Order: sequence, then C-alpha cells, then structure tokens
Amino acid sequence: MPREQSIVRPRSRCPQCRHPIAWYDNVPLLSFLLLRGACRHCRQPILWRYPVVELLTALSMVAVFHRFGFGARGLVYVAFICALIVCSFIDFEFQIIPDEISLGGVILGVLLSVLLPSLHGTDSRWLALGRSVIGLLVGGGLLYGTGVVGDLIFRKESMGGGDVKLLAMAGSILGWKLVVLTFFLAPFFALIPGLIVLLWKRSHLIPYGPFLSLGLVASLFFGNDILQATGVEDTIRILWSFYGPQR
Repeated sequence: MPREQSIVRPRSRCPQCRHPIAWYDNVPLLSFLLLRGACRHCRQPILWRYPVVELLTALSMVAVFHRFGFGARGLVYVAFICALIVCSFIDFEFQIIPDEISLGGVILGVLLSVLLPSLHGTDSRWLALGRSVIGLLVGGGLLYGTGVVGDLIFRKESMGGGDVKLLAMAGSILGWKLVVLTFFLAPFFALIPGLIVLLWKRSHLIPYGPFLSLGLVASLFFGNDILQATGVEDTIRILWSFYGPQR
C-alpha cells in the first residue's frame, strides 16, 4: 500500500531477486523455518518482519476467538486487529497510515455496527449506529484537538492525520468509552520507546500508530474491566441517570 503496488498481481515474490515464491515456500512460519530464513533462489535473508507479522496475526486470532467466540463479533475483532497490525508495521517503516485502512475502516465500522449492533452492547440498530458515530467523532476529535494544541505549543506538526483517522476508525467499532481509555493508555506504551529515540536520535518524533494499536488491543480485551475497576463506568452511569434521555 505505501508503495502503491498491487497486493494481488504479480504474485508473491522475493523482494531481492524478484523470483516468484512457490506455494510451499509461502506457508506462514513453517516455510521460514524450513528455508532457514533465506530465499530458496538467491539465498538472501528473509526479513524478520514476515515471521513476526505471521506469528502476531496467528496469536491475535487465537486470543480473539478464545475471548469473544468464533462468531460474527469475533470475526469483526479479528479483522480489526489485523488492520491494526498492518497499520503499525507500515507506520514503523514509512511513518504513514494508509487511508484505505483508516477511512475505509470508518465506513466499514459504521456499517458493521448497524448490521451487528451487539458490537455496541445493544439489540437496536439505531442505537448502535449512534454509538458508532459518537465513537468515531470522539476518537478522531480527541487526537485532532491534541494535535492542534501541540502545534500551537511546539510550532510544528505534533500529531499525524493518520493517527486521527485510525482512532476514529477504532471508535466506530469499539465506541467512545474504549477510545477515550486508549487515548490515555497509548502514551504509557510510547513512553519508553520515545525516551530511547530522544536520547539516541535527539528527536521527539516517533510513529504513534503502533502505540495507539497497543492501547486499542488492551482496551478491546481489558477495557471494560479497567473501567469497572477504576470506577469510571459507575461514574458514567450516575451522570447518565441525571442527564440521560429523560431530560
């Protein structure tokens, strides 16, 4: 995607010698081990990214299906995490997050919320639609507002537009509460890597997408438990009882 190349044609090939990869050399993880981490034809090393992404994807699928079941909701969350994995590794290398995933994910997230309202804890399609739209507005708005403030303070761009769109996509699927939680979790994941980059490269610029993704995965699996344990969920419920639909 960042190179604007097709992921369909031409078929999988070695990035060094450009030789097409046979199906038996393209089995996730297993082929890497059998080939001892090198191309069969040119013997150049296979990048570590390939087996890492394959293993990470497999473990994510197992974790999602174990937690949420092998149903429509579980499949949505698998697709969501796969999108986060793709965005994270692209952001690491190119410092961009493709609109095809973020903006496309916003549209898909809203549609899936209508088709599968249980994503937002309800049986009502209209209520799920409202929660999805609120989630994307809150998710994108939080980072956009943070970026505006950061730009004024540092007098240069402090938050990429890709990160804004990524959190908006997440909000359309997870809802506003979990993206707000992610907003506060992500800086903790980014703290140590940010300090390393600051000390090593004398730069404060790091790709933020991977740390947003870590925060989103943590929120997906543990967010409701965190909100309950910290009392945030009860506070929201009390405020809603005063300022909810009856007023």
